[in-house]
Amino acid sequence: MSFTRLLARRPRLARLGAAAVVAVALSGVPAAAETPTYTVGSTPTGVPFTFLDVSSNSIQGVMVDIIEAIGEEEGFSPDVKATQWSALIPSLTSGKIDIIAAAMYATEERAKVVDFTETVYSYGEGLFVANDDETAYASPQDLKGKTIGVQVGTAYIEPMKALGIFKDVKIYDSIPDIMRDVQLGRIDAGFGDLPIVAYQLSQGAARVRLVDSYESTIVGHVAMSVKPGNDALRATLNDGLKTIRENGKLDAILAKWGLN
Repeated sequence: MSFTRLLARRPRLARLGAAAVVAVALSGVPAAAETPTYTVGSTPTGVPFTFLDVSSNSIQGVMVDIIEAIGEEEGFSPDVKATQWSALIPSLTSGKIDIIAAAMYATEERAKVVDFTETVYSYGEGLFVANDDETAYASPQDLKGKTIGVQVGTAYIEPMKALGIFKDVKIYDSIPDIMRDVQLGRIDAGFGDLPIVAYQLSQGAARVRLVDSYESTIVGHVAMSVKPGNDALRATLNDGLKTIRENGKLDAILAKWGLN
């Protein structure tokens, strides 16, 4: 084809090219891969790790900030859903959620049914009693013969029962429920995740006191989890966790919630 004839055809070629672009746009075919969204299960009663913020009617807290920071680094969008503690693992294994991001210990027993990420944060149990109980308890043995309360699904239940020293070990749905019964004298003491108990009491949650002299005996490691076999998602979470640990975002989040 001559150079003159090619020049004559350029306007027509340009129109065809523009028409092709419009056709692709109208077809709904994305120009690039869409950002994936993962459904995240977090509890509404685990301040400061996860909790329901009534002003925004959304789940907020340490683990929410962490999963959002990881999402920014790894290119996915977390859709955080309020999920009761006892329903977290069943919701994950049934496919209702993709990720658990809550104050959940990575225990050997749980690892049989879910796949955990690397450790996010480590802590143990805290002891709280009524304000008028001024005893300087240092260990569970100091509570021999008393009735205690422990939150359902936590790693403290079986070790406390196994001690065989308590009058009764009662199981509760939430830490506020345990605090209520301690305050009313229905039970003598309560055990819960130390940072959660400390944070709730700092906000005036109940008229009970955290026993400063008590030393945690069941220290665990909090991690996120995915459905067994979802190695790709677990690798993504671990990569993001490593990144925010190295760039300082993880420390900033912990400091924001008083966990540093």
